[in-house]
Amino acid sequence: MQIQLTEQKQEFNKRHTKTRRRSLSRSISQSSTESFSSAYSDSSEDESSPKDKLQKTSKGLSDFCIKNIKYASHGRREIEIAEQEMPALMVLRKRAGGEKPLAGAKVVGCTHITAQTAVLIETLCALGAQCRWAACNIFSTQNSVAAALAEAGISVFAWRGESEEDFWWCIDRCVSAQTWQPNMILDDGGDLTHWIHKKYSTMFLKIKGIVEESVTGVYRLYQLSKAGRLCVPAMNVNDSVTKQKFDNLYCCKESILDGLKRTTDVMFGGKQVVVCGYGEVGKGCCAALKALGAIVYVTEVDPICALQASMDGFRVIKLSEIVRQVDMVITCTGNIVSRCFHFTMKCKNGCIICNMGHSNTEIDLAGLRAADLKWEHVRPQVDHIVWPDGKRIVLLLMFADEYVASLHLSTFEAHLTELTDEQAKYLGIGKHGPFKPNYYR
Repeated sequence: MQIQLTEQKQEFNKRHTKTRRRSLSRSISQSSTESFSSAYSDSSEDESSPKDKLQKTSKGLSDFCIKNIKYASHGRREIEIAEQEMPALMVLRKRAGGEKPLAGAKVVGCTHITAQTAVLIETLCALGAQCRWAACNIFSTQNSVAAALAEAGISVFAWRGESEEDFWWCIDRCVSAQTWQPNMILDDGGDLTHWIHKKYSTMFLKIKGIVEESVTGVYRLYQLSKAGRLCVPAMNVNDSVTKQKFDNLYCCKESILDGLKRTTDVMFGGKQVVVCGYGEVGKGCCAALKALGAIVYVTEVDPICALQASMDGFRVIKLSEIVRQVDMVITCTGNIVSRCFHFTMKCKNGCIICNMGHSNTEIDLAGLRAADLKWEHVRPQVDHIVWPDGKRIVLLLMFADEYVASLHLSTFEAHLTELTDEQAKYLGIGKHGPFKPNYYR
């Protein structure tokens, strides 16, 4: 989520930085506080570029580039906490860890590097895969978690606050290992896929599969496919039911509030908020904001989504109608917002501009920087593990979607009712599913 604050907000933040951080420390776990502090350490050591430092793990591994390997113990505690919140991946480890179904897979990944995605990365390793990882975003990396992954023997190239040059350098270092060549790509946003396709065409031809989980990345894959340049199988995880519901709806419902609270400490009650887009992400954001007493408006281009917003009690308007009076603008479109900068200049002083999608397409960052507005970044995380199949871009099949959903049920002590043979025959489906057609979304 991309946050931009105007000059008035900057001055307020400068005067209250110490108070705000004390407030943060009371609202998050001790290990998270330590990670937060380490990520923003003011020591002279942390001011130097990680590229200029030679670091080694306790076992002598040096094939990584992170902020500081000393943060590893804090990161390990955060990963352990995250494991408790990700039951599906932990169940997979228990069920299939001994079989090593991913043996032979060499996965190069580019996602947010947080405690949650670390659980995914370590699950892939537990199932037999070899992994090298870079960050898909320059602001969201938890330095302590990156250190914990490196200490565990995973080659990680990422730190919070990378420059754009650092970002591409990390991806290239992740890909261009002399004695290691990937055969699978796990991407969030399409940057890794784009880089390998552009700079390592021979390597790209040997890739067995691409897994993409974001709206933007899937769009870029379809562009490659239409141009006849996608010569490897790819899986569209973004449009799977469990991804749409868990990550896009339920996770965003919480992360929109968490991200804004951590970065601004703003109160939501009575605030006027406009949410651009009423897809699954927009629905989650609107529900969360409404529950805290915010006055929520929606902008939409799709008449069906606009009707859904109206039936859910939100007023559907054009951004130009209300931009001068709202306290927050939140973009959830997954698209380019070509007129966003034009509307931004009309926002009232102190208005918070946030993005819940691909930040460099939905908000004109260059224009905002030129206008001397402050910006930070926080983004919701992903819980998924998939394996590609076929020679085209495919959706996750329904039986796999239902399997992923079933892995979460034990956490809620939920017990499924089993169809009788007669009932299954009447419905024309198997007793154990799939219960919905592949086109169900």
